[in-house]
Formats: sequence, C-alpha cells, structure tokens
Amino acid sequence: MGAGGPRRGEGPPDGGWGWVVLGACFVVTGFAYGFPKAVSVFFRALMRDFGAGYSDTAWVSSIMLAMLYGTGPVSSILVTRFGCRPVMLAGGLLASAGMILASFATRLLELYLTAGVLTGLGLALNFQPSLIMLGLYFERRRPLANGLAAAGSPVFLSALSPLGQQLLERLGWRGGFLLLGGLLLHCCACGAVMRPPPGPGPRPRRDSAGDRAGDAPGEAEADGAGPQLSEATPRTRPRRRLLDLAVCTDRAFAVYAVTKFLMALGLFVPAILLVNYAKDAGVPDTDAAFLLSIVGFVDIVARPACGALAGLARLRPHVPYLFSLALLANGLTDLSSARARSYGALVAFCIAFGLSYGMVGALQFEVLMAAVGAPRFPSALGLVLLLEAVAVLIGPPSAGRLVDALKNYEIIFYLAGSEVALAGVFMAVATNCCLRCAKAAPAGPGTEGGASDTEEAEAEGDSEPLPVVAEEPGNLEALEVLSARGEPTEPETEARPRLAAESV
Repeated sequence: MGAGGPRRGEGPPDGGWGWVVLGACFVVTGFAYGFPKAVSVFFRALMRDFGAGYSDTAWVSSIMLAMLYGTGPVSSILVTRFGCRPVMLAGGLLASAGMILASFATRLLELYLTAGVLTGLGLALNFQPSLIMLGLYFERRRPLANGLAAAGSPVFLSALSPLGQQLLERLGWRGGFLLLGGLLLHCCACGAVMRPPPGPGPRPRRDSAGDRAGDAPGEAEADGAGPQLSEATPRTRPRRRLLDLAVCTDRAFAVYAVTKFLMALGLFVPAILLVNYAKDAGVPDTDAAFLLSIVGFVDIVARPACGALAGLARLRPHVPYLFSLALLANGLTDLSSARARSYGALVAFCIAFGLSYGMVGALQFEVLMAAVGAPRFPSALGLVLLLEAVAVLIGPPSAGRLVDALKNYEIIFYLAGSEVALAGVFMAVATNCCLRCAKAAPAGPGTEGGASDTEEAEAEGDSEPLPVVAEEPGNLEALEVLSARGEPTEPETEARPRLAAESV
C-alpha cells in the first residue's frame, strides 16, 4: 500500500510503529512552525552586515513561511506520485542545503533564494507528508496523536530561539546558519521512519517491482497481496488524479476552507505585535519578551490536553463544534484585551490566548481529516495550505501597515479578534446547516441516509468501465462499483479468488 492512501481491512494500527511516526511528526512540526520564527534572532546581525533595513531582512522569514504554506498543492502532487517517505527525504536534504548555502551568502537576494525558497520548500515537503502518514497510523487515537504532534511547534520555538542566540554570540550568523543546516538533517531521519502501515493477512514474498513501488501511491501493493496477473492478461490502468480538485465540491471541505482563510487573517497578528504592544504600554523590555514565553508554555500544555479531550467518545463526533468554540474563545480574548495596559492584564491575556491558540492548533487538522477522509486528505491539505498562505500574506502585513499609519494597537486587536471570532461563528453555523441538509437529503438506492459529497465524488471518479483492473490501491472500490452496475470486470475464475484474498 502506498503511503498516500488508506489501507482496507483491519484499519490503522493506532499504536505500535505509529508512536515512532508520531515522534517524527512532532519533530517535523516543530521545525516547520518554529524555524521561520527562530531565524529572526539573526536579523540584527544581517542588517548590520548587509546594510539593509528590518523590513528587507524580515523577508527571509516571510518567504520561508510563504513556501511552507503556498507549496501545499505541489507537495500533494509529489506525495501522490512518489509516496511520503521519498518526498520527506528529499525535503530534509533541501531544507539543510538551503541553510548551508545561506551561510555563504554575500547579498540579501542570495539569502532569499537559499534560506527563504530552498529551506521553506524543504520544510513544506516534510510537514505535509508527516501529517498524511499520521492519519494512516491512527484512527481511534487520532485526536490525541494530532494534539501531541502539534505540541512540537511551541516546544521547538522555545528551544530554537535560545539556541540561535547562543550560536550567534559564539559563531556569528554564518556559523549559526551552517549548524542549523546540519540540524535540519534530522528531517531526513524523520522521513526514513515513515514506512507504510502493515497490511492485514499473510505477507507473500514480493518481486522487485513491488519493492520499488512500495511507497508510491497508485503503484503496486507493497505487501503484494493477491496473485499477480500474467503478462498475457489484458489490463486497463485506472485513472489517477495527482491533485484531486473534486474535493472542492464537498460542502464540508468548503466550510473548512472558508473558516481557515478567515482564521489566518487574524490568528497570528496578536502574537506578532504582542511584544511591541507591551513596550508601547510602558512594560520593560525583559518583561515584554517574557510574555511570549508565557504564551508558549501554556500552548505546550493546551495542545496535547485538547487532543486527549477531543478523543473522548462523547466529544469525538462534535469536534467541528469544539474547533469553532476554540476560534470563538481566541477571538473574544483579543477583543477583551484590546485595552489591556497593565502588566497583570497582559499576563492574563497571554494565558487565555495561549490556551485558545493551543486548542486551535490541536484541532485544525483533525477537523480536516474527519471532513474529507484519508483518501482525499493529501489534496485537501495542499489546497487549504495554499489558501492559508494567501491569508497570511494579507493579514499580518496589513496589520503592520495600520500600526505604522495609526500608531494605535487597539484597533488592530479589534480587527484580528473580529476575524477569528467570525471564523468560529461561521464554522458552527455552516456545519449545523450541512448536517441538516445531509439529514434532509433522500437516501439513494442501496444507501442509508444519503451519500456525502465526498462519497458521491468518489463514485463518479471510479465509474469508468474497467474490463480488467490491476492490483493497485483503490481498485477494490472500482470492482465493487462495476459489480453494482452489473458490468463485467474479470473472468469469475480470476476475479473471485483475488477479491477473497484481498478481503482477508
């Protein structure tokens, strides 16, 4: 089975090697979200050496984040074509090479291309496949697994920033970039452990073609289940979509995409402006910097705790509403703290903000997995990250320009809080409407309660006549569709033993 799709039979193992995959996903998530922010400790040294302003230097982190989010569809296509493990290995090499080459840069443009483009692309090629593989290994414990993996972001941010400062003081920014490039090679180690989940039933010996295609979604089964067809047998390869745009027609995905866009416009703004806002209120520099540490510490605790809470049997079916509640709480926190001027009020804001921010981080990908299912999760995640990249490039820069123009942080907190709260309200109302529509939809023949948009799209995509179907992921569904339509698939002497072997 390729790493890009689900396995049929016993389902995800929910443990075992999955805990190793979870640890690797924790590391990759930490690098992906923490590294672009941790690089900012080198900005003053870069400004001095290159004679550039802060805004020009800050484009290094901005380009890195833009590549992380904006290359989501590219990562989806590569994962569908080659599998998770090869893509992550290549991404780790790219991320490391970008920082190593950046240590030899003589112009800011070279930093943009190396630390920005190469490292950002490498992090993107690690982040998305790790989430896909996590969904293949966990089902019952998936909310907890997502929460634990998401905790890598605040942990690595808390560790990488002091580490970068020490490297800067001892080795300079060039030596620091060189060692950070070596540190990013750990992404290759994380990619190496991303082996496909074990399949049910006996494991017959594989031929060389099966070994080569073990990690490639859409190729031959890695486990080699079922007898191979002879060369003389005619076959028709089913059509594969490298990027499944049909997921956009799913109502649940459309609701989630709009919610994420509204959320990304304002979610990151308070954290970016918090330190400067505190300094403007008269808080000493050291105390102002400690406010971000408070947010990070609360975030570390909130993410796994919220993941465990969402995994409870009574709350699991209502995770979208829990996600909307987290967004609403985050937005109301921004709105209620817009006029906070004392240090005590700012500390209370940081605790409430870190709690709600951690809940959002723990639930965001769990909601998407539950909405579209494992087969379409790679394409859905890539498209959502692309939308989020557009929102991130609009929200924080616009907030910075408003601060420069108005010299007032209060209106920024009001705008950011309103956007996030609106995302939470929209998520709850639209989800409720979709559920009502699903209940009101008439049941089709052979179905109970009607089919979802995702199921209908999958049926349409697999409805082409396939006289003989090769042993590839998803072909069992094609055979089932053809059987339901009463069309011939294979000679009965060949088809029935194959189906029986695959269903064990």
